[in-house]
Amino acid sequence: MIKSMTGFGRAQKVFANKEITVEIRSVNHRYFEFSARVPRAYSYLEERLKSHLKTTISRGKIEVSVMIAAVEGETTSVVRINHGLAKAYYDALKSLSEELQIRNDVTVSQMARFSDIFTVARAEEDEDEIWAMVQETADEAVERFVSMRSQEGEKMEQDLLNRLVNIENWVGEVEVQSPKTLENYRSRLKAKMDEILGDNTVDEARILAEAAIFADKIAVDEETVRLRSHIKQFRDILTANEPVGRKLDFLVQEFNRETNTIGSKAQDVNIAKIVVDIKSEIEKIREQIQNIE
Repeated sequence: MIKSMTGFGRAQKVFANKEITVEIRSVNHRYFEFSARVPRAYSYLEERLKSHLKTTISRGKIEVSVMIAAVEGETTSVVRINHGLAKAYYDALKSLSEELQIRNDVTVSQMARFSDIFTVARAEEDEDEIWAMVQETADEAVERFVSMRSQEGEKMEQDLLNRLVNIENWVGEVEVQSPKTLENYRSRLKAKMDEILGDNTVDEARILAEAAIFADKIAVDEETVRLRSHIKQFRDILTANEPVGRKLDFLVQEFNRETNTIGSKAQDVNIAKIVVDIKSEIEKIREQIQNIE
């Protein structure tokens, strides 16, 4: 089953001390292109997420957003005291009190006014523990993301199958029309020779030889056979349980190659019109597979 490269998945989980939210979105891209938005303090998660998602997603422009919040009652910060600086402040105030003969009424509350005594820092956290929580949440988001891609892929697959049927029908028309082109050529050639030679005998062998040369020039049997073979391969690839976008892209190029050859060889206005229809349908298929993983 094919998957679209467009998708979105979101998951939110609450753990003992953290609430984790992961969002994954993607649009089509020829290769795997990854970008992530994570809190600065957790920048180490970006490379882990990239490696982890690459095992599930092969192509697309992937954007991941991670939000990490402390649950109520938990704190992610610690307050550190510069005891040396605090003592220096205290000693300075004590010295001032003695020198000016004023009461020393220094309290902890008053000392707290000296903000440089205190430093607020993030509490140390276990990176592996944080990653385990993010990974579990990301896996749930990926599951929803892949599900959306698969649903879009089903719609695209049906559309592609319908277009393949259209191309097959037109190929059938080419196969019917091609012998008629040769017969028309033989009739025109004989009529022309009758007109030129008048009552003289028309050389049937010459007509047959000329017709044979023309038939060889306009024969498209090989091209129609190969085109039908490519269509069969296309259908087989659609059922593969793996990323198939690049394979389908190659086959569409082969579709175009055979169709162009048919158009250049078949000297018939009806076949030329059919070739235009086939090429139009191939272009629509090509546009579709640009969004297939």
